Amino acid sequence: MRAIHDYKIDGYLNIIDALNHEIDEVLRRIRAEAKDDDYARLLTTIPGISYYSALLIVSEIGEIERFPDSSHLASHVGLTPSTHSSGEVTYHGSITKTGSRHLRWILTECTQSHIRTEPDSNVTRFYNRLVKKKGKAKATVAASAKLLKIIYWVMKEKRPYHS
Repeated sequence: MRAIHDYKIDGYLNIIDALNHEIDEVLRRIRAEAKDDDYARLLTTIPGISYYSALLIVSEIGEIERFPDSSHLASHVGLTPSTHSSGEVTYHGSITKTGSRHLRWILTECTQSHIRTEPDSNVTRFYNRLVKKKGKAKATVAASAKLLKIIYWVMKEKRPYHS
């Protein structure tokens, strides 16, 4: 004879199976969407950028042609330091945080993934140099800006990433 809690466990397991099936279906649809989008497909060649990340980046950036260079894109996203000056003294503060917070979030996630998977890339070496001086948080933001510049050129030139 089964105890009542065994039936509850079976019910919870059935719910987990149903949710896993739904998650798998959503992931399949995201992958299909990313494969159909030229920019997203190119962005997935960059280590650390998945199908979901690529679609989010493409949707948040929009038309890459509206940015004359990668610095304008970084400024638009809010990954450039704020600048205050008085007389001959210039102070560089924290990032401006203009633009999409979702894009800044996904870029930091992609940067962290990139750093873990690509120990010898330019972004990782830049991050490792900066982390000693500025700490992990600031180094991650600066490396995210560098990764965004790579994203800009991959999209602008419409060619896959190569290190």
